[in-house]
Amino acid sequence: LVSGFPNSGQSFDTGPCYVDDKVSKVAWLNRSNIIFAGQDKWSLDPRVDLVTKGQLEYSLRIQKVDVYDEGSYTCSIQTKQQPKTSQVYLIVQVPASIYKVSEDIVVNEGSNVTLSCLASGRPDPLITWRLLNPSAEPLDGEEYLDIMGIMRNQAGRYECKASNDVATPDVKYVNVVVNYPPTIKKTQSSETPVGRIGTLQCDATAVPNPEFEWYRDEKRLSNNQAINIQILGSTTILMIANVTEEDYGNYTCVASNRLGVQNASLFLYSK
Repeated sequence: LVSGFPNSGQSFDTGPCYVDDKVSKVAWLNRSNIIFAGQDKWSLDPRVDLVTKGQLEYSLRIQKVDVYDEGSYTCSIQTKQQPKTSQVYLIVQVPASIYKVSEDIVVNEGSNVTLSCLASGRPDPLITWRLLNPSAEPLDGEEYLDIMGIMRNQAGRYECKASNDVATPDVKYVNVVVNYPPTIKKTQSSETPVGRIGTLQCDATAVPNPEFEWYRDEKRLSNNQAINIQILGSTTILMIANVTEEDYGNYTCVASNRLGVQNASLFLYSK
């Protein structure tokens, strides 16, 4: 018994079935179905033909093999003494293919997340996961990757790879966004003399990006001739033109998104 391992879509040749002048009848069969009896083709499949070399080699060829072609192929030889058979077992290999993968998702920090990646192939593919940023180290998961209590540092692009060594692995990606409330990471107070421009800066991290407000005591500040408020992504800058004695004191930066609020105190003081 000989085995053949073509990939799906390739051609398959059973290899020669050797006959000699003592052979009276020869046939190729698949399971119990006759494909060729001598030179006569019994199969209706146009992909199947006979390959002969002289009168001694008699082999079967199947074009564009499919998984349905898998199975045992028998060369049956009838001689005057006794029948002989030789068999080839066809195993069709199919490259790994991912047919279903999770959609990109947005979740809140602390949520439980399950990513799925389903693949087919022969042999059965091995499925592996990586979070591509920052280290791209392998993760513990196969068809399903469970992330319990997801943290902000677990956001990013997840790679699912299906491989079975038949062809190049199939790869798909899932983008995971993790929302979290603002954290003010840095503040910059200002020592400014009267008559100069005072600048206060507040940096916060948050997903979605934070909204900023500035307060002096209990009063919310807004843009006017004396005050200019700039918001650049996760940074806000309060600029006070032509500082006076009345401008010195405590200012509050407030960063908020739909998950939370954080504030910090900054100071404008004289030189």
